[in-house]
Amino acid sequence: MNVSAPLRYRSYRLLLAGRTINALGNAFAPIALAFAVLDLTGSASDLGFVVGARTIVNVAFLLFGGVLADRLPKSLLMVGSSLAAALTQGAVAALVLTGSATIPLLIGLAAINGMVAALALPASASILPQTVPDQIRQQANAISRVALNGAAILGAPAAGVVVAAVGPGWGIAVDAATFVISAFCFMALGAPKPVAAPAEADHPESLVAADELALGVPENGVDRKRPNIVTDLRVGWSEFRSRRWLWTVVAGFGVMNMAWAGGLFVLGPVVADDTFGRRAWGFVLAAQTAGMIVGGLIAMRLRLRRFLFFGVACCLPLSIPVFLLGAYPQVWALMVTSLVAGLTLEQFGVAWETTMQEHVPPDKLARVYSYDMVGSFVAIPIGEMTVGPISHAAGREATLVGAGLLMIAAVVFMLSSRDVRTLPHKLPEPATGPVEESVA
Repeated sequence: MNVSAPLRYRSYRLLLAGRTINALGNAFAPIALAFAVLDLTGSASDLGFVVGARTIVNVAFLLFGGVLADRLPKSLLMVGSSLAAALTQGAVAALVLTGSATIPLLIGLAAINGMVAALALPASASILPQTVPDQIRQQANAISRVALNGAAILGAPAAGVVVAAVGPGWGIAVDAATFVISAFCFMALGAPKPVAAPAEADHPESLVAADELALGVPENGVDRKRPNIVTDLRVGWSEFRSRRWLWTVVAGFGVMNMAWAGGLFVLGPVVADDTFGRRAWGFVLAAQTAGMIVGGLIAMRLRLRRFLFFGVACCLPLSIPVFLLGAYPQVWALMVTSLVAGLTLEQFGVAWETTMQEHVPPDKLARVYSYDMVGSFVAIPIGEMTVGPISHAAGREATLVGAGLLMIAAVVFMLSSRDVRTLPHKLPEPATGPVEESVA
C-alpha cells in the first residue's frame, strides 16, 4: 500500500496546504483568546460566553453552509470564508493589542467568526473525496489529519511561548495572517471534478428515494432545476435520518463535545493559571496533537471490516485528561494521557470520515456533513457557558470528574447500537495501473 499516493494529485495538495496553514494559525487562537479574556476579567464564565457565542452562531449557520456547498463551488466558499475570518481575527488582535477589547466586543466578533466558518466547514469536509480516487480515500483522510495535527503540535507550544512572552494579541494576529495565506491556496484549488456516487448498501434505499421523488429530486441525485433551500435541507435530512449508525454517533458526540469543551477549553486554562502555568498548558495540548499524528499514521494502514466500531471504542480514553484536570492536575500525567487520548481519537476521526464518504452519495455529502456538525456541535456552547457557573456551585474538581463520567456514558451509548457495531467498511481493491496526476 502506497500511503503517499494522494500527494500525487494537485487538487489534494492544494487542499492539504490550505487546511494545514489554517490549522497552524488556529492552534494559536484558542490559547491566545482564552488568556486574553482571563487577562481582561479573570472570569471562567466570561471565557465561556466568548467561546460559546462563536459556537452558537456556528451551529446556527451550518445547515445553510451545507446547502451552499452542494449548490456552489466549494472552493469559492472556502476562499470567501478564509478572507472574512482573517478580517474578524485581525479585528480581535487589534482590540487586544491596543487595550480596547471588551467582553461584548469579543463576543460579537466571535459570533461573526463562527458564522463565516459555518459557511465553509461543510464544503471543506466534503471536497476531499473529489480530489482523490476511492481506492486511496482512507489514506487521503489520514494524511490530511496527520498534517492538521502536525500543524497543531507546532502551533500549540509556540502559542504558549508567544502568549507568555509578548501577550495573547500577537497569537491572534498570527491566526489572522494564516487565513489570508490559505485563501490563496483554495483559490488555486478551483473546482475538482466530482467522483461518481458510491453504491449504497447500508440504508433503506426506498426511504431516501421516496423522499427525493416526493420533493421533486431526480433519482440520480442531479437536480437540473435547483429546488429551494428548504427542499435541499429536507433531502439532506432524509439522507441523515435513514442511517441509524450516523445519527447515533452524532448524538453521542454531541454529549461528548459538551463535556470535552467545557472541561478542556474553559476550565483547563483556569486550572493551568492556578497550578502549572500557561506555557505548560500549551505543551499539554501539544502532547494531544502528537498522539493524533501517531494515531493518523496508524489509521491509514488499518484494514478493518468493522472500522466504525473500532473507532468509536477508541474514544473511551478521551475522558482521562478531563478526570486528571480535576483530580490530579500534574503536567506529566496530563501530557501522557493527552498523548494517548490523541492517538485513540484519531482512530475514530479517520474511521468516521472514511465511513461518511463511502456510505453517503457525494452530491449530498455536504448537507449530511452539515447535519453531522450541527448535531455534534450544538451542545458545545451549553458546556462552555454552563461549566463556569456549575464549577462555582459544585466545585472545580467535582465538575471535571462529572464531565469525564458523562463522556464515558456517551461512548457506551454509541456502542450500544447494533448498527454502529456491525456496519461494514468497504475495503478498497488495489488500484490497477499507474496513478495519474489530476488536474483541477
